[in-house]
Amino acid sequence: MTEALPRTIRAVNTDRLLHLEEEASRMEFSQRLPLDWLREHVAGAATHYLFPWLVHRLSHRPEVSPQWRCQLLLTVRTGEQILSLLDVLPATFQRLPETLTPSMKTDIARRMDRVLTVREWDERAH
Repeated sequence: MTEALPRTIRAVNTDRLLHLEEEASRMEFSQRLPLDWLREHVAGAATHYLFPWLVHRLSHRPEVSPQWRCQLLLTVRTGEQILSLLDVLPATFQRLPETLTPSMKTDIARRMDRVLTVREWDERAH
């Protein structure tokens, strides 16, 4: 079941996003944002979106392999949306509720293609 990458997008609130990022940090996943950065910049009442992008396998760490590397559309305190990546365990992603309509998912996927990355946004802001 975890081999097939789902072609869906899941919405998460900021609290859930922080839990996902904490899990990624605990497991020492390579694609995650620093929790301090998130707490400083992410809008507290926002909805963020995860889109599984590729299956990431770690032969040297089979206990946490595979991971799903997700594109992450974040809303920051300025109201802008920016793109990051977040590694998530397949079981963790599958537990996230499916709440978006197909048209909403299409709109979100299109936005992901047009926004700045976290690095670009951070460089522009500083």
